[in-house]
Amino acid sequence: MPVPRAVVDTIKKLIPPLDGSLHKGQSGRVGVLGGAMDYTGAPFFAAFSALRFGADLSHVICSPTAASAIKSYSPDLIVHPILRDDSTVEKVKPELQSILSRLHVLIVGPGLGREGYMQSFAKEAISIARDRGMYIVLDADALLLVGQDISIIKGYRRAVVTPNIVEFKRLSELVGVDPNTPPSKRAQSVSNKLGGVTVLQKGAKDIISIDTTGDAADLEASQIKGADAQHERAVETIEVDVEGGLKRCGGQGDILSGSVGTFLAWGRCYEDGAFGKSGIPISRIPIIAAVGGSMVTRTASRRAFSKEGRSVVTQDMLPEIGRAFSEMFGDDSQGQGKL
Repeated sequence: MPVPRAVVDTIKKLIPPLDGSLHKGQSGRVGVLGGAMDYTGAPFFAAFSALRFGADLSHVICSPTAASAIKSYSPDLIVHPILRDDSTVEKVKPELQSILSRLHVLIVGPGLGREGYMQSFAKEAISIARDRGMYIVLDADALLLVGQDISIIKGYRRAVVTPNIVEFKRLSELVGVDPNTPPSKRAQSVSNKLGGVTVLQKGAKDIISIDTTGDAADLEASQIKGADAQHERAVETIEVDVEGGLKRCGGQGDILSGSVGTFLAWGRCYEDGAFGKSGIPISRIPIIAAVGGSMVTRTASRRAFSKEGRSVVTQDMLPEIGRAFSEMFGDDSQGQGKL
């Protein structure tokens, strides 16, 4: 079944206007933390897809060994090669704080790897982002951190996790979801175990769910303000079955992370008053961002596959993002979803 029209209308309200009223940075400043050793493609796809999606600025925080390659892929990216394997969290922390102070959202995981030093830097970055009230996307190897210590993200309602089938199974087991839970309810169960974090379960159809009942009832006041806390939905699940390509090439999940991250960045700009006065509950921004990112990514995949077929690679999706965005939400030159 299609995404409900009311949800699509809400997504459109998070799209910044292109009418000359915003200055540089007010359409989103996105950061991607990843890129260890030779893992250069994933952080590039996440960061560059954010620019193709419509973000103003996109940063990559990575290891020095990955930086040169990522810089060579595009001069549009701002690359910070500060995650050195011979450094420490204490030394890197001030630089992380400085970079994150300029961003609206932090995407952690694309090309992160499982080396101890990268995992430690990622954990510290997540902590800094939480302290700053930033939106966060966790994908790929960042999900290992969550599985090993769910306190890293538990109860933080500004976070979205985006596991694929294998990652979702592992995460479900690590957080203690009953294996007899019906498949349609598992994303909701993971969300509940994580204290109301939005879960985007990737698959033949993407299942996006948030469950703030039980352990998530005691929310931090800084996350949900005033009357918004009284009107939030305790449980919400939305399925996205927008047609995608028939080949799932490696890297498509990184584009999804960048797409969701950009919507979250727009959500923060909206929250800060840069544009829009449509009364969207702040508590719904993560699930709305996840649905919007999923719709565009799947459409870009379909468009790329229709041209390239079996030979399609993730890079073929990048030029399709803008067209996919317009196909889903109308002529984005009008801003805020006006057709």
